[in-house]
Amino acid sequence: MGVSFNDPNPMSPMERLYDITFRDPPEPQESTPIPLVHIQADEQADIDISGDAFDFVRSIRVYHIQYRQHENRDGDCNRSDSTRLGSYGVQGDYRWTRSTVGQVPAASGLSIPNGCGSYFYRSVFVDWHDHAGNYGSEEVRY
Repeated sequence: MGVSFNDPNPMSPMERLYDITFRDPPEPQESTPIPLVHIQADEQADIDISGDAFDFVRSIRVYHIQYRQHENRDGDCNRSDSTRLGSYGVQGDYRWTRSTVGQVPAASGLSIPNGCGSYFYRSVFVDWHDHAGNYGSEEVRY
């Protein structure tokens, strides 16, 4: 429209930020305390899940994969495998057991090279079968 406005005293960016921050201070509000509920965990499901209808829970497997290999100066291959497997028991109790990269399902992105090339792989891989028996998996590298 061909109109412009020139502020005779322009504020610096810091002054503008300060002005915006403290222009309309928030009104203090009364807060009501939230009641705390004490929950006791007994490391199992609250209901009986031992029946076949809950096989999908017991099918969930969590692989914590930590694998490293490299060749040292002497030509020896150093391998470190700290893979663990988490799984659910009959009543939903969860436990970790030792495992190996050899037991990790092929759906994982784990791909150990032939020989002793330098390789490092760390992830959490979860796989399961749903209530209809369909296979699924997810993996997060970190």
